[in-house]
Parts: sequence; structure tokens; C-alpha cells
Amino acid sequence: MVALLPSCSSTKHVPDGKYLLDDVSLRILDEQNETSEVSTYDLANYLRQTENHKVLGGLKLQLAFYNLSGKDSTKWFNRWVQRVGTPPVIYDSTLTDASVSQLSMALTNKGYMNNHVTSDVRTNAKKKKVSVTYNIRLNEPYYVRNITYDVPNDTIRKIILADTTLYPIRQNSVFDHNNLEKEREFITETLRNNGYFAFNKEYITFFADTAAGSRAVDLTLNTRPPRTLAHIPEYKSHRPFYVRSVTFVTNYNPVTMQDGKYSGKQMEYNGINFIYDENDIYLRRSPLYECCYITPGEMYDASNVTKTYKALGRFSILKFVNIITNPVGEIDGRMYVDTYILLQRDKSQSVSFAVEGTNSEGDLGFGVGVNYQHRNIFKGSEVLSAKFNTHYESISGDVGGLINDNYSEYSGELGIVYPKFKAPFLKHSFKQRIKATTELTTSFSYQARPEYTRIIAGAGWKYVWSERQNQTHHTFNLVDLNYVSLPKSKSHFLDSISNPLLRYSYEDHFIMRLGYSFYHTNKREISPLSKALQQNFYTIRASAETAGNVLYGISKLIGQSKGDEDSYKVFGIRYSQYVKMQADYAFTHNFSDRTSLAMHVGAGVAIPYGNSSVVPFEKRFYAGGANSVRGWGVRTLGPGSFATRNSQNSFIYQCGDIRFDASIEFRSKLFWVIEGAAFVDAGNIWTIRDYADQPGGVFKFGKFYEQLALAYGVGLRMNFTYFLVRLDMGMKAHDPASGQEHWPMFSPNFKRDSEFHFSVGYPF
Repeated sequence: MVALLPSCSSTKHVPDGKYLLDDVSLRILDEQNETSEVSTYDLANYLRQTENHKVLGGLKLQLAFYNLSGKDSTKWFNRWVQRVGTPPVIYDSTLTDASVSQLSMALTNKGYMNNHVTSDVRTNAKKKKVSVTYNIRLNEPYYVRNITYDVPNDTIRKIILADTTLYPIRQNSVFDHNNLEKEREFITETLRNNGYFAFNKEYITFFADTAAGSRAVDLTLNTRPPRTLAHIPEYKSHRPFYVRSVTFVTNYNPVTMQDGKYSGKQMEYNGINFIYDENDIYLRRSPLYECCYITPGEMYDASNVTKTYKALGRFSILKFVNIITNPVGEIDGRMYVDTYILLQRDKSQSVSFAVEGTNSEGDLGFGVGVNYQHRNIFKGSEVLSAKFNTHYESISGDVGGLINDNYSEYSGELGIVYPKFKAPFLKHSFKQRIKATTELTTSFSYQARPEYTRIIAGAGWKYVWSERQNQTHHTFNLVDLNYVSLPKSKSHFLDSISNPLLRYSYEDHFIMRLGYSFYHTNKREISPLSKALQQNFYTIRASAETAGNVLYGISKLIGQSKGDEDSYKVFGIRYSQYVKMQADYAFTHNFSDRTSLAMHVGAGVAIPYGNSSVVPFEKRFYAGGANSVRGWGVRTLGPGSFATRNSQNSFIYQCGDIRFDASIEFRSKLFWVIEGAAFVDAGNIWTIRDYADQPGGVFKFGKFYEQLALAYGVGLRMNFTYFLVRLDMGMKAHDPASGQEHWPMFSPNFKRDSEFHFSVGYPF
């Protein structure tokens, strides 16, 4: 079907006498546009009619798919094809005129009041196609010469002038009408954060004065007196408000209100009022108090309302939160408000079952699991969760070996999440500053592979918190314990590991680590107040962890002697000591809402020291797979120029202590939920020491770049908004392995060089 798409006539469904809108372009004629704040990318949003979407250099794939359909709408195939594709855009001259008007109006609002916009329409009657070019001449913009503030209220004037560098309007800036609205909103927010509860942006006006023949604008900001409020007759001038009382209504139900009052049992805790349903006291007062940033007696601050919303948003037991602030008038010369925090509870407990397909870097499998959750175990919205899962996995995508007990895992986890920073001896003010959740977990995993059986038991205590509209996330692992035991190993498996350092990775060991991870993105959430498309955004991920230092210090302090293996032990088990750091950066440039270019670079290093001579296997890096260099399967690349022995146990040698990855990927929406991609990957792993069983694997500054593996390929994705499924095909371009064809891209062999990856989510 795909092969037929280009051959379909693009005007198949264009009625006689009508024309297909074949191409739309914008052209800015001013030479000085390079220094202006106007781009055709932004102006395209104001067009009332655009052509059908193009991909792959001009192919209208969705239109071509639509044109595969016949005109008989009673046939299901025609209906399905038309629903998946997009119909031809029929040229409408009235929409072209409207686009000219919209473009001119938008430029006027941006300060280019002398702009001139025309349309050039070219018709090809024989092909039934029309092309439209919008010619835009910006001319010189108007600019703000001076800005003054006419604010009679001295207190408000002082607040406004405290720091004008944050305001959108600046001297000598382009006179952009959009910035006037932004400044009104910014000043209003600032005043409401400083007590002026009744202030709104309608009280701020601007007066623009321009001399004839001049592009200079003298701007004056004015504040108007407040409107008369019927319920507060004494409010005749802008005045700050103070908080008289704060009341939590934990079982809010508008039906049960009596004479506008909330019914229930009333209590008081540290100056905060609580109204409970006596038959359902599901939340303790102290957790709610710790989430309340609104304090009786203090000046009203709108930002504290927002903080309270966010803090209560971490309470899983709550399905509804609403904060109402009511002005109560003047008391002893001050204006006051009462605040009511209205809550409704959600279900406390739930049980869920899941059957899922898994893809661990290209290793296909499936699993079943059961999850029990109690969202309010200690009446503080603490979430208790218990999970049990069983998974079967096929190594390296070998679906034929999927149902095999040798490739299985059984795991369980018990955890509790506190919606606050949980630690002893902390003050209330500190807990409010650190908006973190606390997670305590214990886990157990039984893994059976052809080579060995492994048991992993773990426990952890960590803090998770976010900031800046959830654009920055932190995770701090205060302590993370892992005991790894290999009670059963095939004799030939351990015998095949002649290197004692690598052999250690597959023997019993204990890890006590401390770690921190950081995530930041400038990608904004889509909202009615923001543009639907952000042209550029990036993400940064970084983490660092260290293990064994406390135990090593204790061993030294008590004078513990080392055993035959020249290492200290705890409870008869060797413990690991290492440091591991890694960072990743990804950048995406959106050409439109349908095409983008994404880039990624990442690196990491893990160094054993003290009580360890090698990093544990599960903490080492590997290369290849769906999120690495996609010309190789998972754990089949590296380290360095090391060449695999093509044995069943070869994966144990293909891990390292240093990693580097880089990728560039072009993404385009094709039709329906289908997306296409073309990519180039580079990367490898290396060891920090020259191990005899991994020849060519050690990292050397003067040689590592020669050992970078290169791959290229294409992919198809199905984007269902909430999740994305992808199938990538990678081809080897440069193979650093010794004894292999180093540049297979010049003599490709599909069977030898190709690798398919099925995964969920974008690779970066």
C-alpha cells in the first residue's frame, strides 16, 4: 500500500471548478529581518488556510493515503482510509484575504504598525492546483522611548518600582502590545503576593503618546482606584489584606451546607481550624497543618495559596482540593480575609492486575503482576504498596526461547511513600521549605538464567522533590542496600571466567550505596496561555552514587582483618566499594508541529576502589540496544575493540566502566498515529583496567575515538499520545571489533549488519 501512495493523483478528490491548495509560503522582504523578533515560523500560526502536510522533502503522505479511497462511503475500507488520511485542502480566496488581515494585525500588535502584507496567488488550471505566497514588508517598528509610572498609592508604587528589570517592557524595546498584557499580569501577581488580595489587572492601564512622524512611544502606566464592593463598603482605596482565619473542611459536600456554613465537628490545631465529619476522620491534623502555607495574622500572599495547592496535590487520598478566600471587611483598621480549604477524599484501597509485554533494551518478554495499594495507611496520605511480579524474558530478542523457566524472574516489593520530608528532629519551617516525598522500600527478586541463579534482596530510603513547575526533579538516596547472592551457577559458566576480577561480579556481594540524581528540562507544559509548539527544548539528566565508604571506615576503625580474598566482609559477605557518575543531554528542535530533529549525548564512568577491584556486574555499563547504538543488539558491543567469542556466556565480557553515546534523529509524523524516523548513533564502552579476558577493551585517550561504533537506520513509531511504541532497524556503519569488517557501510550485508529493536518510548 505504501508503494502505491506516490502514484495516486493528489487532485483525485478535488471537485471540478475547484483547486487544491498545493503550496503556501511566507516571505519577509526586509533585509534587516535578521535582527528583528519576527520570523516566518511564528507568523505561520496566523494563516487561516495552509496546504496539506508534507513529509520527506515534499511528499503529502496523508493526502496520498486519503486518495487511495474510492467515493463509495458505504465501503468500510474507504471510510477507514479517509479517517486515517486527510482530505485535500480546497483553495478559498476569502481565507487568503483573511490571512493577509490576520498577518497585518499580528505584526501591528508586535510593534510593526507600518507593515504591508500582500498575497501572490499562482493558479495552474490544468493541474487544478494553487500556490500562495504571502509577501511581508515589516518596515521600521515603533519602540518605547520612555516609560513612566503614574501610581498615586505610595506603597503600591514602591512595590512596582522595587525591581523593574523583570518587567517585559523596557526602554528602547519594540512596542509590542503583547508585552503590555504580560506586564499587567506580572504587576498584578506581584501585588497579590504582597497583600493586595482585591487587586486585579483591570486596574492597570497604559497611555501611549507618539509624536506625528515619529516611531518613538512615550508610555505611561496608570493604576485606577478600586471599584466599590457591595459587601465591603469601607474598601474605597487599594489596601493590603491580612488573613484572619484558615479552616480545613475535610469532608466538603455542598449539599450538607447549612445557611452557607460548613457542617461538622470543629477542632483547632496550632491556630488552624478543622471541620471534620465525626464518622469519617480520615486525615490527621498534623499532616494537613504541615501542608498549609497560609498563616492567620500574616499579610495575604497569593503565592502561599499556590504552594498549599501543590503540597496537598501530593496527597493521594484526596480527589478534590479547592481553596476559597472570602473578604470579611475591616477590623481594627485592617482589611481581613478568611480562607477555607475544601477537601474531598478518594478511595483508600485498590488492587490491580497487569499483563504486560516487556522490552529490556531489546530483550523481549512478558510478565504478569498484582499490585495492592493503600493510599492512607496512617491517616496522613501515606501510600503503602505491595507488588508481586513474574517475568519471562528471551535474551537478545529470541522469541523462540520466550517460554522457558531458565529465563525467568519472580519479584516482590513492599514500600511506603510519605507525602512530606520524613526525618526526625526537623522543624515545621524546614519541612515546608523542602517539598519532598519520602520513600521507604524493601524488595526481593529471584532470577533464573541458563548460566546462573541470582537472588537480590534490597532496602532503601530516599527523598524525591520537584521545583519550577515540575521542570526540575531531584532524587536523593539516603541509603540503598542490596544483597546479591548466586546460590546456583553452572560450573562451566564460572569456569569460563578465568579473570578473577570479572568472576567477582558473579559471586555473592553486598552493596550499601548513597546516591543523587538530577533531571531538568525547559520543556513547558501546554496550556491555553502558551503557544502550542515550543521550537527548542532540552533535557539534562545526571546522577552520582558511591558505595561501601561507611562500611570501609568501620572496618578500618575496628581493625578488621582481610580474608583470603584480600577484602573486608560484613556478615561473611564481601561488600563493594566504588563511585559511579553519568550524565546525559538531549536537545530537540521542532521545525513544525510534525517534524523535529533530536540530538543526544551521554557519558559515564564507574571506578572501583578500596575494598573492590571491579565494579559489580549490575552497576557496570553496556552498549547496544534500543536506547544505545542501534546497529548492535543489547550487550553485544564493546568494550573498545573487544571481539565477542560468540559463545552463550559472551555477554559477561561485554560490559565496561566507561560509556559514551551520541545520537541524532530526524522525526516526522507521517499519517494517523504513524511517525517515521531516521537516525545515526555513535558510542561504545571501555574498561578502566586492561583485563586479559577483554583484550582491546581498556580506555586510552589517544585511541578511544577510533573505537567508536557507528550505526545508521530508520524507524517507525505509533504515537498514542500517552505512550509510544517504536520499531527501529539499525545498520552497522563502523565496527571497532578486532577481526571484523571495520567499515561495513561500504559493503553492507543485511544479515550480518542489521539489528531490529522493538521498544516503548523515544530513545531519548
